[in-house]
Amino acid sequence: MNNKWIRAVLPALLIHCSIGTVYCWSLFKADIANYIGSSLGEVEWAFSLAIFVLGMSAAFGGRLVEKDIHKSSLLAMIFFVVGMAGTGFFIYQKSLLGIYVSYGIVMGIGLGIGYLTPVKTLMLWFKEQKGLATGLAVAGFGLAKVIASPLMESLMGARDNTGMLVDPTSIYTMFYILAAIYFVMMFIGHLTLKKPFGSEEENMEGQHFSYIKVLKNKTFIGIWLMFYINITCGLALISQEKGMLAFIGFRAIGLVSSLTAIFNAGGRVAFSSLGDRLSDRNSIYKIIFFSSIAAILATIVFDGMNNAYAILIIALLCIVNAGYGGGFSSLPPLLSDRFGLDSISTVHGLTLSAWAFAGLSGNQLSTFILEQTGSYDIMLYVILAMFAVAALISIFVVKPGIVNLENEVSNGKKEVIAS
Repeated sequence: MNNKWIRAVLPALLIHCSIGTVYCWSLFKADIANYIGSSLGEVEWAFSLAIFVLGMSAAFGGRLVEKDIHKSSLLAMIFFVVGMAGTGFFIYQKSLLGIYVSYGIVMGIGLGIGYLTPVKTLMLWFKEQKGLATGLAVAGFGLAKVIASPLMESLMGARDNTGMLVDPTSIYTMFYILAAIYFVMMFIGHLTLKKPFGSEEENMEGQHFSYIKVLKNKTFIGIWLMFYINITCGLALISQEKGMLAFIGFRAIGLVSSLTAIFNAGGRVAFSSLGDRLSDRNSIYKIIFFSSIAAILATIVFDGMNNAYAILIIALLCIVNAGYGGGFSSLPPLLSDRFGLDSISTVHGLTLSAWAFAGLSGNQLSTFILEQTGSYDIMLYVILAMFAVAALISIFVVKPGIVNLENEVSNGKKEVIAS
């Protein structure tokens, strides 16, 4: 029982495959709106709130995870499962405010703490392959939608000719059943998660961790900004995936959706694993940004949207999805290389606050542009410019070397003074 696959990889996958189902929201949001009698726009805020709370709870929960992974994994399970069951209860009560609280806030807290909890443990077990380890876990978060979607569709049951559920009550009973399933998965993850022998004690440096010094550090600001831009651009395009394909007359939308989900999950493993072989993990972000820029430029130059070049659009969506996933999995090893492993959960949590704000701005960015201009080309130009800014930040701001927060210089040593 005392090996890295059972003590780190298995629990990480169980936890991330559970909380990653937050990305299944699009499958049932319309059914919730129909059942409780609210508009789709009003219900949509539950998801945005969940992503925002995810990022902020990770930002403020990093110290808890750093101190006690068993307590944090237990709290993540409790908040996530209670939030899931509570969502079902408030759907039954037809309470929009209750759904905001249960799905958006309570479940969101479980998401943030649960996302952080396995990361440092994985890197402690896989010190020579930190990218591979985090990639495997975060891939579970990305694959959760692929795994859970058929189950959710089955639990909701048949639909009539208009797409409405034949049995409307199945929408809230589904949440009760899912809460039970994810309780079992996350509880097993909680029981099996364990740091390697000799690393249970809290490192004394972590007790003197300075939030202010990290937040003021130029390298941290640069990583935060390029991470934020990558998520914002990714969400802006991913949220318009169906609309872009419909615009060019492509009908096999479900097939492309599965393909992009595979690229999203595959990018999480491929990019972070590649980082293990590079001298500087920041090179991964340069690859992500320049490949995304190239895919957008190809679409613009060949006027792919107006000429209905499906191959260009599909390639664009696959490349951006891979980079979106790779940006998540490559983040913890990059932060570990720059700030050391001792306080990685705290630094990682602070950086995930970028996810909170991107969750509020990504979908809304593309929606706003399309409402104002009605042009997918304008949307692509804006996203192209943002990726270009991110690439410049990666090149000129996030410099190689370990950051010493005491004097903010690279000292080339393996150990870092993080106070």
